[in-house]
Amino acid sequence: MVFLLGNSLLFSFLLYYYFINKSKQPHSRQAAANDLPPGSFGWPFVGETLDYLSNVKNGSLVKFLTQRRSKYSSNIFSTSLIGHPMVILSGAKGNKFLFSNENKLVQVWWPSSIDRIFPKTHKKANHEDFASTRKLLSAPLRSESLQRFVGVADDILRRHLQTDWNRPQIKVLPAVRKCIFSLDCKLFLSIDDAEKVERLSKYIEDIASGVLSMSINLPGPTFNRAVRASKIMRKEVQEIINQRKSELSENRNAVPDDILSQMLQATNEQEQFLNESDIASYIVGLLHGGYSTVNAAITIITKYMADYPDLYSEVLKGMNIYYFKSLA
Repeated sequence: MVFLLGNSLLFSFLLYYYFINKSKQPHSRQAAANDLPPGSFGWPFVGETLDYLSNVKNGSLVKFLTQRRSKYSSNIFSTSLIGHPMVILSGAKGNKFLFSNENKLVQVWWPSSIDRIFPKTHKKANHEDFASTRKLLSAPLRSESLQRFVGVADDILRRHLQTDWNRPQIKVLPAVRKCIFSLDCKLFLSIDDAEKVERLSKYIEDIASGVLSMSINLPGPTFNRAVRASKIMRKEVQEIINQRKSELSENRNAVPDDILSQMLQATNEQEQFLNESDIASYIVGLLHGGYSTVNAAITIITKYMADYPDLYSEVLKGMNIYYFKSLA
């Protein structure tokens, strides 16, 4: 009975939220709806999120796209995901249009859930924050700087190959996640403690689950867990920041040469040091980015290597050729 009452109250709240927001929309926005690509905004507030997330979970995101491309006879269609109306451009032409028109016809944007999971102290627009952050990270992440981390990365990869990959049967995704997150923790924060890395990885899992979710911050849903996990991680990073600042003040040359040290010494356009809370958010965001995208790519590549032995042989041959050339 209590469960049914709770669901009824939640549904009523969602309807109220939807109609209140709809009543606040300017008439010009509704008039401009005729200029939007074909599509559907789905259910109130929820939109087509449930169908989208269901396809993501099943590994069939392409199905979500192809169904709508076929239905609307267009590679461009309107939809509503995680509480936001949006337009999806698919195919090579769509990608080319987006990436060749940044800050011209389109600007970087992310949903409100991102801003709440990775909060900032400033009030910059998404595209301005993205541009300044990319500029800030361009130095520590360029190829010349990353060469200093090759030895560290090699040690971590070799250790994981011996402990997690040296067995008859392997579950690739968990093994890749563990390896990549250990590498990220070392390169970003110089964390070597395996127990601490494992603890932080659980928080990153909660964040990854909640990033693409409805931004309803009520106890229980994935978004709420993501917000709480981010808060805990940012607190841990803040403690490392406090210790690192003390080390920098005592002997700048003795501190670890990682991404955190470089961010603490970097300045913005006004030649001011970055806010420590913002640095903590950026670091957690970087850890999340490395955890999600890289893991998926490596897992898919490994799957294709296993499915196509001929491809694996050719790749291995190419790597051996490169290795022996490097010894010459």
